[in-house]
Amino acid sequence: MIDLTGRVALITGGSRGIGRATAILFAKANADVAITYLKNDESANQVIKQIKELGREAIAVKGNVGKSEDVKRMVKEVLERFGKIDILVNNAGIWTYGAIGEMSEETWDETMEVNLKSVYLFSNEVVPIMKKQKWGRIINISSTAGQRGEAFHSHYAASKGAIIAFTKSLAVELAKYNILVNCVAPGWVNTDMCAEVFSDPNFVEQVKSTIPLGRIPEPEEIAGPIVFLASELANWITGATISVNGGSVLCY
Repeated sequence: MIDLTGRVALITGGSRGIGRATAILFAKANADVAITYLKNDESANQVIKQIKELGREAIAVKGNVGKSEDVKRMVKEVLERFGKIDILVNNAGIWTYGAIGEMSEETWDETMEVNLKSVYLFSNEVVPIMKKQKWGRIINISSTAGQRGEAFHSHYAASKGAIIAFTKSLAVELAKYNILVNCVAPGWVNTDMCAEVFSDPNFVEQVKSTIPLGRIPEPEEIAGPIVFLASELANWITGATISVNGGSVLCY
């Protein structure tokens, strides 16, 4: 039912986890896809290969999402390849431990740069393109941590909470240009970012006990709502945060 034929989607952090699943689902919906990645050439190339096997065009652009010069270059490469950007998914992110009183300034700064500054940088570069097109969809990936806070990860929670506020602000600012801006807030997801903590079976069971649906989702289950927000089915949604967490955090 969702058909994104003719659309070009740019997904940051698209070589793994939620970004990877989202890139592939966009391709299944007939969109052409660009992904960004930082280090893993093999993983990025695998995503591109999968997308091309689905009959869509795709490129991977390498760079640091928190550095302005890299972002400008990556966006330029996407434009040179596709001529436009219709959909931006600000997905790139990191999650690290940081007890307050012990957290280094470097840890705080790195989290803000990757998780939050990247959202600003890519939006700042892509919005002028979308304004000219008079059409655009921006989907920012937040977290339940940004909705309720997260002890020992206050830097992560702060970055994700700021994304929700940024989303609401841009939604009002850009509505007149037919640019819709929304947010998806996942809870725990079975990705490599969580692999270390999920290696403890007791911790996994503890997490499951906090989720009414009783299990930990796969990245594809987060990708679905993201692609929905980019589709014609979501034409009357902007400034919203969709909680995709199995009922673990109920917000209003």
